[in-house]
Amino acid sequence: MSLRSKLGSLRRAALCAVARRDAEIRCDLPLVSFSFDDFPRTALTVGGKILKDAGIRGTYYTAAGLMDCVNALGPQFRRDDLHDLLQEGHELGSHTFSHVSASVTGLADYCREVLRGYRTLTESLGLNASRNFSYPFGEVTFRVKKYVASNTQSCRGIFGGLNGPVVDLNLLYANSLYGGIEQLTPAKALLDENARRKSWLIFYTHDVQPNPSPYGCTPALLEQIVRAAVRSGARIATIAEVTSLMAVR
Repeated sequence: MSLRSKLGSLRRAALCAVARRDAEIRCDLPLVSFSFDDFPRTALTVGGKILKDAGIRGTYYTAAGLMDCVNALGPQFRRDDLHDLLQEGHELGSHTFSHVSASVTGLADYCREVLRGYRTLTESLGLNASRNFSYPFGEVTFRVKKYVASNTQSCRGIFGGLNGPVVDLNLLYANSLYGGIEQLTPAKALLDENARRKSWLIFYTHDVQPNPSPYGCTPALLEQIVRAAVRSGARIATIAEVTSLMAVR
């Protein structure tokens, strides 16, 4: 392991150890959640349809300032998409307003971004958004982890792993679904381990299209993982549904 990798591992361990908000999951079944960040329209128009066809729902972490934009992930969500996802039973979470990184944004400005993102969804747009949040770019600092928690139900990162039986609501583990069908085997291995441990497995991606960005996945991969999750016997639920099952220590 390189020095850089060792330092990264040490930093991750330290981040996971401090400013924790521990809770216990009260569920006898393994749990699986599907989440989408930012979010590109295809996450709903393609990804949301895949979930709906399987009878399940996902969590959409939304950076309100990206509405109607086009970037490397493709066209971003429109205002009508937010209404549509709620009507379909999906969860609308937040992701700051401007999609800023905690590593290059001062603490006060970052906290304002978190609050602005949530208030834009709930007050300016009048939507029923949850207080579940994900860190843009997966970037989190010690201070951000400590202070952002007061305005959130949970905060999701991008450190891979399974959550439970004790969960840190300030830094939920999540696992990327990037690429195509070649990623099916490692994703199925996570599902198998999650079923064995009866823990909580969170997947995340961005766009869902035949030629995805480096941060998205193909419809074929998502379809296969959804089917495998159903076959695993897990309860498939949104982040809000799972956090409602928890008892904070």
